[in-house]
Amino acid sequence: MAGRVVAVVPAAGAGVRFGANKTFVRLLGKPVLAWTLGALAASGEVSEIIPVLREEDMEACLSLVEEHGIPKVRRVAPGGAERQDSVLSGLKLVGDEDSVVLVHDGVRPLLDAVLVSNVLKGLEGFDGSVCAVAPKDTIKELAQDGTARSTPPRELLVAVQTPQAFGFRTLMEAYRKAAAEGYRSTDDSALVERAGGRINVVEGTYRNIKITTPEDMLVAELFLNNPAAGCDTCC
Repeated sequence: MAGRVVAVVPAAGAGVRFGANKTFVRLLGKPVLAWTLGALAASGEVSEIIPVLREEDMEACLSLVEEHGIPKVRRVAPGGAERQDSVLSGLKLVGDEDSVVLVHDGVRPLLDAVLVSNVLKGLEGFDGSVCAVAPKDTIKELAQDGTARSTPPRELLVAVQTPQAFGFRTLMEAYRKAAAEGYRSTDDSALVERAGGRINVVEGTYRNIKITTPEDMLVAELFLNNPAAGCDTCC
């Protein structure tokens, strides 16, 4: 793969639905962010990791990195008002425009090196590569009044996760275009799609959960205590 791989890790959310700063909540004795950064550091394909946190949490992040002996973190970027602002802040620290950028949510602590490798391999010939799983539930599109408008065929839908991989120039240009036009999204690949890019979708895992509510912590603990659980892939 041409260029080094830099992981940008947005972790500046306020944790409104969780009820606390979930980034530093302890999962089996370690902060959620420590699991995430450690998993990225374990990938031989990732050269550098740039966490993005609220300014008041940046020092705590550096302490966490030192305490848990996490390599590849050399600097921390300040977060913004929304996820899109935070990722852009991290991108500004990448420096090398020939880099491949791997964006991964700070509160997805259960990724592994195989998933990282698959997403990076999936970038070849495309403008972006994302991992995704088939939804287990039927999905309905709602009208403005909250009533059901349509029920898309489930076989045509996927639930997109991170990590997501892009060439630095491609992703930065998509971010600049979105900023200039006032477009907002919580998904990086959506910005690249909107700029005309082609996105490859590779198999994710149901194990790769995002910590959003307290119930998700129980699921994460179950997976960590049972390494073989949730390893089925699908797309």
